[in-house]
Amino acid sequence: MSLSPQDNAALSLRRQAEEGAALPALLIAAEHLAATVQMGGHGRRRAGPGEEFWQYRPAHSGDAARFVDWRRSARSDAQFVRDREWQLAQSLHLWVDDAASMRFSGAPSGRHARPTKAGRAQVLALALAVLAIRAGERVGLTGPLAPPRPGRAQLVTLASVLASDAGATDYGAPEVTGIAAQARAVFLSDFFGDLGAIERALGALADRGVSGVMVQVLDPAEEDFPFDGRTIFESMAGGLRHETREAGDLRARYVARLAERRARLADLALKAGWQFSTHHTGAPAQAALLWLHGALERGAR
Repeated sequence: MSLSPQDNAALSLRRQAEEGAALPALLIAAEHLAATVQMGGHGRRRAGPGEEFWQYRPAHSGDAARFVDWRRSARSDAQFVRDREWQLAQSLHLWVDDAASMRFSGAPSGRHARPTKAGRAQVLALALAVLAIRAGERVGLTGPLAPPRPGRAQLVTLASVLASDAGATDYGAPEVTGIAAQARAVFLSDFFGDLGAIERALGALADRGVSGVMVQVLDPAEEDFPFDGRTIFESMAGGLRHETREAGDLRARYVARLAERRARLADLALKAGWQFSTHHTGAPAQAALLWLHGALERGAR
């Protein structure tokens, strides 16, 4: 049986991971970031079929005798059952916007350099994948390149695909193919693209019972609009260009439009049963990862 180029690439990446090859820099950064977050199970700590002991509980009518722990029960007048932790693997799908707009940084060099929006989104997504895979979940990217799989080798695959992504269009739209019903998804983007595409994606996923989280990643310059005087604004892919002699006069309208878009995104997320937040690349990545981790935990209950 012949393998496709994608299968061959994935096989090669897994082989490198198993042989202890040098990890991609993105994965190293993500693992350092993940280490700052206390491990959790995204709501997986509940009774069910599994191997790991969780807790004792009093036996109820209908409990099979094979589940009774007779040694524990002998120490009291009641019978006790050993609950085991639910270990049904969940699937987590990540969409990290690779559009040109995500390559923006308002402080691209020097002592006060900030990461690009894409760089921050990629490390957040991969750090979340590290935590999820450690918790026994399957993690993948939306689309065909890296479907959800368990295990550390999958992290190398995810890091390689994320690091190589570079879209040519100015603004991205969510990729929802391959997301299974009842799965969970995380979208990381500046969400500067067509709101209609975002609304359609969330509606389709909500119909399939997919729960999720949206994080809008912005550079502080996009929030504060620190421009004045003669300024030329050009999109990262060069598709849009606007020149003005009085950029300061645009600030109030820009801030209002950004607030309007953010409110619309929050409303779309709410209607789909998702959670929404904004993160700035000038803020610590740990805060965003903690929020993401907690949001997925809350959504899994």
